This record gives sequence, C-alpha cells and structure tokens, in this order.
Amino acid sequence: MDRKKYIKHINDKDQIMNMRKVLDKIEIVLDKHSVQSTDFMNPYERRLARTILNQFTDIEYEELGGLDEAERKVILIYPDYFQYDNKEVPIDFLTIEVSLSNPSHRDFLGGILSLGINRDKIGDILIHEGYAQVVVKKEISSFIFMNLDRIGKEKVKVDQIPLEKLKLGHIEYKSIWTTIASLRLDVVISSALNLSRKDSQALIQSKKVKVNWEPIDKVSRDIEEGDIVSVKGYGRFILNSIIGISKKGRTRVQIKLLK
Repeated sequence: MDRKKYIKHINDKDQIMNMRKVLDKIEIVLDKHSVQSTDFMNPYERRLARTILNQFTDIEYEELGGLDEAERKVILIYPDYFQYDNKEVPIDFLTIEVSLSNPSHRDFLGGILSLGINRDKIGDILIHEGYAQVVVKKEISSFIFMNLDRIGKEKVKVDQIPLEKLKLGHIEYKSIWTTIASLRLDVVISSALNLSRKDSQALIQSKKVKVNWEPIDKVSRDIEEGDIVSVKGYGRFILNSIIGISKKGRTRVQIKLLK
C-alpha cells in the first residue's frame, strides 16, 4: 500500500500518525477480510479519516458512538460484501453512580483515566443527576467494571447497560448576548472570554485554539453560527446564533459558554 498517496492531502501534521493508524486498519480489512475498528475520534478526526476511507471502493464503514448525536465515535471498517450485526459492535455502555453533588464531566473522566486507561478508548461521557453514562471500547469495559471503585474520595457503583438505556446527558452553559465588531475568530474569543484582542491573537497564534475540533492559527478566520470554539486553559463555547446587525453596524450574537 502506497501510504503517502492516501494521506498526501492531510496538512495537519499532528494528525498524520492518527491517519496512518486508519490505513493500518484498512490494510488488515483488505488482507484478512476481517472487521476492524478505530479508537474514538472527534468530528474533525473522523472528517479527515473519511477522506482516506472514501478512496477505497472495496470497503464499507460505519461511525458508532452509541447515540447519533455523539461527539466521539469509533469507525467500524469492513469488506464491502460483509453484513455485520449488533454482536460485532466494538463499544460498550457503562453507568457510574456516585454520591458527589453535581459531579462533572471532568470528575468522571479523571476517575477513569486514573486507572491508566488511554483517553482514546473512551467515548462520550453523558452527565445525569447523580450518575454518568459512559461509552467505552469493548476491550476495556470489563477492566473499568472490575477496577473503578472511587471518583476522588467518593465510592462509585459501575454497571453495564444496553444501548437502549443510553440517553442524552445534561449540558450546562451560560448564555451571553453581546455585540461584536466582526465575526473574526480573535474578536469572538475576546468577547466570549473577556480577553483583550492582543491576548486572543496570542492564543490563536500559539495554536491553543480549535474551531470544530480543528486547530486554527489564523486570527482572521471568520466564525459561523453553530461553530464550537475551544481555547486551551479557558474551555469552549458555541456561537449559538447571529441575531442581526445593530444601527452602528455591529453584529449582535448569542454565545453559549459550556461549563
């Protein structure tokens, strides 16, 4: 397999290794006539993976994350003649109950990672009142079930659940209505996070900003309605809606800061 041919269009050097892993899976499928699955990927990584997968005419693939709305999904790759059923889905679903008041995504993720598990083996963590539902690779679900007994100092109860019981989690956010001079990335970040334009530009140029999970280093990049912006050290927010233009020519927007 001429690997360079299939990834020559990938400009993000940080993703070259991930895309080589996708090619490894494709090669096994073609050589062994078997089913392979990637680890969990965010939407940007899956978008890059699709540009490679779609170059092969004799394979099929599915993106699986438990829920259609899942942020993190694995890609199941198989020969084009193959029919798979639910028994071959490479992910499991766990519920983790804890007595913490208002447990956060970070609490649950930290507890799982403390077991020495790679982040790429964990999908979405869906937060509910007093518990979380976690999507994981099947290969590690038993290990978590047997070994996760605490989150911080609090004891937890772990159970496996069927896909049918998985449901969307509660996402907390703070809404901001404001007017901005333009939809440039540095302007939007400054308004959302209450930073100076200079500080926002420095964060972008130092590659600490992602738009829809894609690293962006151009301060003049325009942001569109629905875009998700993450800033390392500050969290992430959504440009939820563009309401209109004020009499002074400024753009009125609603921004949702994710907690």
